[in-house]
Parts: sequence; C-alpha cells; structure tokens
Amino acid sequence: MIRKHLAGFVASALALAVSAQAFAGTVTTDGADLMIKTKGGLEVGTTDKQFSFKVGGRLQADYSTFDGFYTKDGDNADAAYFRRAFLELGGVAYGDWAWQINYDFSHNAGSESDGYFDEASIAYNGFSPVQIKVGRFDPEFGLEKATSSKWVTAQERNAAYDMVGWANGSENGMGLQVSGSAMDSLYGSAGVFAKDTNDEDGESVKQFNLRGVFAPMHEAGNVLHFGVNYAQRDLNDVENYDSSVKSRLGIRGVVTNGGNDAGTNGNRLVLGGHKGNWGDDKAFGLEAAAAFGPFSIQGEYISRTLDSKDAGVDDLEGDGYYAQVAYTLTGEARGYKLGKFDSIKPADKAIGAWEVFYRYDYLTMEDDSVGIDPSDDVEGKVHNIGVNWYVNDSVKLSGVYVKSSVDNAENTAGDDDGDGMVFRAQYVF
Repeated sequence: MIRKHLAGFVASALALAVSAQAFAGTVTTDGADLMIKTKGGLEVGTTDKQFSFKVGGRLQADYSTFDGFYTKDGDNADAAYFRRAFLELGGVAYGDWAWQINYDFSHNAGSESDGYFDEASIAYNGFSPVQIKVGRFDPEFGLEKATSSKWVTAQERNAAYDMVGWANGSENGMGLQVSGSAMDSLYGSAGVFAKDTNDEDGESVKQFNLRGVFAPMHEAGNVLHFGVNYAQRDLNDVENYDSSVKSRLGIRGVVTNGGNDAGTNGNRLVLGGHKGNWGDDKAFGLEAAAAFGPFSIQGEYISRTLDSKDAGVDDLEGDGYYAQVAYTLTGEARGYKLGKFDSIKPADKAIGAWEVFYRYDYLTMEDDSVGIDPSDDVEGKVHNIGVNWYVNDSVKLSGVYVKSSVDNAENTAGDDDGDGMVFRAQYVF
C-alpha cells in the first residue's frame, strides 16, 4: 500500500514537471500552496516560502591550443576537457534554514578518478541580514572569486590568484562563516576554516578570512565597488610543507587534474617555494570595480608573505594584480549583487548579448632558489583578449586569445613567452 501511494506521488510530481515544461509559467496545487518553476532548473516550493527544493547545474566544455612557454619543448599542444560539470541541489527548510550541495563530476579540479564537492553547506538566515554558514565551501577572498565561475568575464580567473590558492579555495576542509550586509551598500564576512593540511600531531591547519565591501552604487550598469581582503594560516607545526607556487598563466589545458591536457609536455611557471619549515602565511587583497551602462572596469591587487623558519632561507614574498575592461556591444549591463558581479541577460533573444574584453595579469615572487638568475625575481605577465556571446539566459559561448611572457624563467627550449587560445561552450540550468 505504501509503495502504491509513493508511486502515485512520484507520478503526480512527474506530471506536474511535464506540465510546467509544456506550458511555461507557474503551476500550483488545488490548495495554491505549491509552486513549480522550470526556468533555470527545476524548483519546487511552497507559496509561503517556508520550504523549497531546486535542481540546477552548469556544464563548461573547453578546448585550448597553445605553444611556446606553455609546453616544455615549445611545440604546439592542445587539450579538450570539461572544465566544470556541476550538479547543484539546494533549498530552504522552515523558512530560516538553507542548504546547498554542488558536486563537480568533471574531475578537472578533483582527481583522475574522483570529482569533488564544490560546496556542501547549511546556512541559518534567522538573523537577517546576517547569515551563519557551516560546511564545505570556499573561503571568501577577492572579487573574481566571489563572482560565480558561470559569469566571470574570462574563462579562467586572473593569474595572480595562483599565489594565494589556499586563501580562496583549492583545498578541501570545513568552515564556519558569518556574513551580512547593511544600508544596502556594505557587506562583510568573517570565517574560520579547518583545511586538509595537518601538523605533526594530526591537527588540521586553521585559516582565518576577512572580507569587507563598500558599494555606494550597486545596481546593474551603475556600480562603484571597493573591497579589502585578508587571510592568515599558521604553518609553524607542519613539517616539510611544500610551499611551491606555480601558474598556468591563463591556460588550464597545460595541466588538468583529471581531464585531457598536454601531458608530460605541459609547462607551468614556477614562481617560488619549496619543501621546508614555515611559519605564518598571510595574504592581503584590494579590489575595485565600476560599471556605467554596458561598460565595466575592475581590478585587484594581491600580496602574500610566508615566514620561513629554516636558517639561511628568506621569507617567501609575492604580489600581483590584474586590470580588466569589458564592453557589451549590444548595450546590456553586467548584473551586480552586493559584493560580486552577476550574469548578462540578453535583451534580444534572437541575437543574444555580445561582450568584448581585455585583461592584463601580473604576478611575481621573491625566491632566490628559482629562476635563471637567483638575483632576479621570476615574473609572469598575461594579456587576455576575448569575446563572450550570451546566446540566451542559459547558453554562453566564449573565445579568448592569451599572450604570456615571463622574466627570469624559460622552458627547456629557451622560450620565455607563449600563445594560446581557449574556447568554451557553457550551459547553465
């Protein structure tokens, strides 16, 4: 009997979903207490907003081709891979509680055999506008990181983030974060995280993150944004920690964790770091952005200092920045939510929205143990010129030309610059 009722419920739910797909809009029950939406995924919720459930996701298929410094021998290589393949489940329970589970099946940021949880969190919103979140999620550090990977302008975030991967993601772990907004223009967050790096006693390394944003202008096409970030962790009790810092310089296909890549011929820039004994690790960041109609400009500055505990070994220090300009040829403005940019919504569904952009990335680290000449610091510079076609609210096609150059480093063929192109087809639901 129970199985019969369950089968009937499932059949009814499927019928409602099919009806919603066939006749766009809102479907309610006889009691007008249930609502189903199919635009942008499948969402089922009560009309009093006390309970909801949503299924969504994103698929990003990339192809890249590159040569010069991007390969060890300087010859051309290419890569085709899923950059992300997310299944996203989220919802609200009892009004004040929210949950989110995002799993990436692409293996690109996981391993050859496993995907990874991009997020698995529970949040309490009963103290609105303050939110308390706990679980697996990336720490907040930087404007581009705060912006979803679906809607960042270039396919890959700026190369300067490669210096501080621990500060805004890259490692598994759990965290607790308190965030909130005030006066429609202020946003702040503070979090503590236990990462998967352990000390000699097996205790996880703790990390603290702070982010503050002031946005006196905060509407799409009318944005003025300033932000500051700080992150710190203690590596004093971690033996023989590998602090190596490498950068793909904007070409993910050089090496992926589970997708197709350049194989053993892929080459990354080694900026500094090595296995040793270290102390405090600190990262600091500034961010600024503005948008006026279809035009937007943004940039960030990032610095990092890692204290050395080994005799005769200098501290590891680095800094970097990027500057980006973008213009929507069809006139649409980039979306903006307090603290981050959002998607571009095409005004004309027949031609979509067309965006062009340019971004310059720079990063350097001071480490006498790497580089051709120990007296000179290794530097990386990347030019990104690209175009995005927002076909509709779900489909985005992108292409970018990447030109990089490095100082005080080269591949085995003696190249100190490289060229590449990256193409992406994205579907969001």
